[in-house]
Amino acid sequence: MTPASLHLLQVQYAKPSLSSSCNSQTSPLSRLESCSSMAELKQLHSQVIRLGLSTDNHAMGRLLKFCAISHSGDFSYALQMFDTLPSPDAFIYNTLIRGHLHAHLPGNCLLFYSKMLQESAVTPPNSFTFPPLIRACCCLHKGVEEGTQVHAHVVKFGFGDDAFSQNSLIHMYVNFQSLEEATRVFDSMPSPDVVSWTTLIAGYSLCGFVDEAFQLFELMPERNSVSWNAMIASYVQANRFHDAFALFRRMREANVALDKYLAASMLNACTGIGALDQGKWIHQYIENSGIELDSKLVTTIIDMYCKCGCLDKAFQVFNDWHHKGISSWNCMIGGLAIHGKGEAAVELFEEMQRRMVAPDNITFVNLLSACAHSGLVEEGRHYFRCMTQVHGIEPRGEHFGCMVDLLGRAGMLEAARDLIDEMPISPDAGVLGALLGACKIHGNLKLGEEIGEQVIKLDPNNSGRYVLLANLYANAGRWDDVAKVRKLMNDRGVKKAPGFSMIELEGAVNEFIAGGRSHPRSKEIYAKVDEMLERIRCIGYVPDTDGVLHDVEEEERENPLYYHSEKLAIAFGLLKTKPGETIRISKNLRVCKDCHNASKLISKVFDREIVVRDRNRFHHFKMGECSCKDYW
Repeated sequence: MTPASLHLLQVQYAKPSLSSSCNSQTSPLSRLESCSSMAELKQLHSQVIRLGLSTDNHAMGRLLKFCAISHSGDFSYALQMFDTLPSPDAFIYNTLIRGHLHAHLPGNCLLFYSKMLQESAVTPPNSFTFPPLIRACCCLHKGVEEGTQVHAHVVKFGFGDDAFSQNSLIHMYVNFQSLEEATRVFDSMPSPDVVSWTTLIAGYSLCGFVDEAFQLFELMPERNSVSWNAMIASYVQANRFHDAFALFRRMREANVALDKYLAASMLNACTGIGALDQGKWIHQYIENSGIELDSKLVTTIIDMYCKCGCLDKAFQVFNDWHHKGISSWNCMIGGLAIHGKGEAAVELFEEMQRRMVAPDNITFVNLLSACAHSGLVEEGRHYFRCMTQVHGIEPRGEHFGCMVDLLGRAGMLEAARDLIDEMPISPDAGVLGALLGACKIHGNLKLGEEIGEQVIKLDPNNSGRYVLLANLYANAGRWDDVAKVRKLMNDRGVKKAPGFSMIELEGAVNEFIAGGRSHPRSKEIYAKVDEMLERIRCIGYVPDTDGVLHDVEEEERENPLYYHSEKLAIAFGLLKTKPGETIRISKNLRVCKDCHNASKLISKVFDREIVVRDRNRFHHFKMGECSCKDYW
């Protein structure tokens, strides 16, 4: 309906007598509460016009609100209605500012506000004007200047002490990572509320100042579940999982109920350190307390079970969830990939296709990764083609990286190099790093040297790039070149990532570093290491010293081979478990060849299943074999 047609309606339905208007004017507005479609709204609009209320801001404002804000509304119709009003009030202007924001038109929010300012003598802004305007600035690309101007107007029109506007400003400056300005607004508030505190805490974490965020958290006069979650989530995002668990214990002691947001944050913390028992407890709490499940929370649960080494439970949760979105499918395919279950990942992808779920780029990253971990070369090539030819998804760097990894692991180094040369985009460090890793596996010094120099230029602060190149030189006996690479690391201040392993037992997470003796039971643990190494020697264990001589990343070289972090964690697990039970370990680096060989034999001699999650994938050691089939 055009503005002209609206005007014709107004002329056609002349204003009735005052008595008849009063008798019926409440009827269309009372029916507005149950309105669920634009067809009904237009009927009500016609009745309002017949009642002579087409210029009444109260009546028209309620109709406008439905059109502009409701999911069943029509924003263009709201704008047409607005154009017929001679003197719209602040409520109507505010409603349409919100409507533009709802329609993802943040720039138009500011244009509409400018229109409002032209009428400011008649219709000045009020306290409800600025929060949606501030949110609109957050949505603008480089909206700092506009946000600063809106901030000035908040003060100019006398709302400098309005908590809602001030909290919105804090959020805006946090969104722009302008912590100084956000803190200035916070400090200007006479009585910051829990929203003010929580927003500023989240901002400090967003900018990486986690300790400062915690100091703010400790100063809070009162906290709610959102505050606790903001701080816990900050620790999780910073990979400070032990701090997240410590704060979670404090929260429980304070009798703060666990909601779905806190549950998701703590499940991510469990995922980070492989804390399966605590993850199970949180999952059970969700089920018993009636926390509403949604696709995001279910996917987080699936991810936790996958990355804590409990694939069967992950599948159970996945199969029981009847509202699977693409994220749930992607998570399960990715879980199968890191466990080396390539065939199962392919089968699940085909099931996804049969259910008419459209894959996205993440689906193919996980699928191609599954093929790479399992040596499914032809399958990987097939799905790489299908990604573009069937699903219209252009390959990104991650997809090329998976394919280079797939071909390289299989020894097809020239094919991997050809694929890189044919890429429509410049290969990044991830793609070239995959080829460098393959060169190390297969001992191709010539290609590895060329690629290694390139990848170090692209990623000069990653110690792993230098390590791989140094190992290639060391394996070829080129010790001068090894020394040059290590000197380059030292000159650039590149530090090796220290290796550590974690094991969860009886609800507590124990962390070990190579050669470390800080654990209260270290004497027993080292004695157990000596025992287990002596027993596996009897069935053929011979230490693989190659990694110790050359690999400066996997563990500190000065520590004895026998006391690598996962061996200490396994020894502790043997002390705390019985034959037939499972030991689960998480390691931040790639497991070395010697520990891999030893773990296979330990699983056989001591009758344990040992599940190790390293930087790249899972290894399930059982009865002297590994699930990776030594393809890693």
